[in-house]
Amino acid sequence: MTTAEELDLVAVGETMVMVTPEPGGRLNTGSSFILRPGGAESNVAALLAKLGHRSAWASAVGTDPLGDIIMESLNGQGVDVDLVRRDERRPTAVYFKDPAPSGTKVYYYRTGSAASAMNTSDVAAWTQRPARIVHISGITAAISADGMDVARHVVSDRPFGPALVSFDVNHRPNLWTNGAAELRALAQRSDIVFVGRDEAEALWGTSDVDSVRELLDEPTSLIVKDGATEAVAFTPAGVFREPSIRTDVVDAVGAGDAFAAGWLSGLLDDRDEVTRLRLGHYVASRVLASPSDFAELLPAREIVGMLDSLFDEPNGEAADDPRSDDLCRRP
Repeated sequence: MTTAEELDLVAVGETMVMVTPEPGGRLNTGSSFILRPGGAESNVAALLAKLGHRSAWASAVGTDPLGDIIMESLNGQGVDVDLVRRDERRPTAVYFKDPAPSGTKVYYYRTGSAASAMNTSDVAAWTQRPARIVHISGITAAISADGMDVARHVVSDRPFGPALVSFDVNHRPNLWTNGAAELRALAQRSDIVFVGRDEAEALWGTSDVDSVRELLDEPTSLIVKDGATEAVAFTPAGVFREPSIRTDVVDAVGAGDAFAAGWLSGLLDDRDEVTRLRLGHYVASRVLASPSDFAELLPAREIVGMLDSLFDEPNGEAADDPRSDDLCRRP
């Protein structure tokens, strides 16, 4: 890919090495482990690449083997990693997942990481690649003072020029002392915002999706995800609601990133508002059914042809149709 070629999306944020037990295992000495990339923004980039879009991930990692794992894995998934800076002084962050029937617990080790030192000088280098959308989340703003500067710069100063700014609130309470005001300010300055209904309630005390829109009234498109119930999009074309697909959940981590990837795919392909929401639900359902933050997907144009059959059945029961699995199994 040449430097002059326009990207569909640049995703900005930290990616760590995720250490997860093989399926059925726990975080203990009796399990074998798998090393994979794990990061909200790079998840979006990787899933968009699988859906057939040109995506890049912009960040920093160490020159250690963990950084190599992330770079090689994301590149293998079709993500352009040319914008990633290798830092000789700081390590690549790592986190551990401990799956259990009561829910997955996650343990992070990211203090002093290479990505926590990302700064506005890095952004200047990233903007050499033109892109239609730049995607960032509240996690970047929370990992360090430099990360907050990067987030503010991207959403307020618009260094990527005409690119739309997509912002996923992605509130992580363990990273914030009090992030409500900062996260609202970042959301208000963005063009596209993704937020969970329960997340908004915890942050800002909103009571329903309409009150979320009243609070975040500046983004051109606001997508409020209400868990297993529905997603609601507030857009210039109107307000659109689509129910979630019934899914047997294996691991909920990464589902929000997956929804964002599906919705953004629909936007990039200029699909109607209902199709955007349905693509979001579909990609999220595949990640929910996976033990990782990722799922194999066909190009979006092939998935779209099946969406009507998935959503026209009551309660999304057609999602259990074997053809739905075929969308992930076919090469």
